[in-house]
Amino acid sequence: MAFKRPESVLVVLYDERHRLLLLQREDDADFWQSVTGTVEENELPEQTAIREVAEETGIILQPSLLTDCRHINRYQIRERWLYRYPPGTCYNTEHVFCAQVSSKFPVKLTEHLAFEWLSKPAALARLWSPSNRLAVEAFVPRPRT
Repeated sequence: MAFKRPESVLVVLYDERHRLLLLQREDDADFWQSVTGTVEENELPEQTAIREVAEETGIILQPSLLTDCRHINRYQIRERWLYRYPPGTCYNTEHVFCAQVSSKFPVKLTEHLAFEWLSKPAALARLWSPSNRLAVEAFVPRPRT
């Protein structure tokens, strides 16, 4: 097994009503998250974001719709996932992106058990990852009333 690079993207997707798309992980059913994925060798984070959205949801995201939040998280990798990384690796660097997409696009899961479109408060209550919650709080606009 090849080790993962400790550099990834987080892509927060929300719809026209500012509901967030959350995905339930296969390897931990209590872990709901936005789209995430490892930045591969010779790949820019923006390219990773577009690739991961397509791989995990089936949504083909036009580059012009992707917003680079210009925010980078550094967090400690969960102990249960350390075996995926080179020995001695404890931290991951995560580039944050967001995009507004239509919730009418069919979501085709390939790596997750389920998905839900949730309001911002409901998503914040469901998200497991602190960095994911912070990104939702900071970068997803409130719906207009």
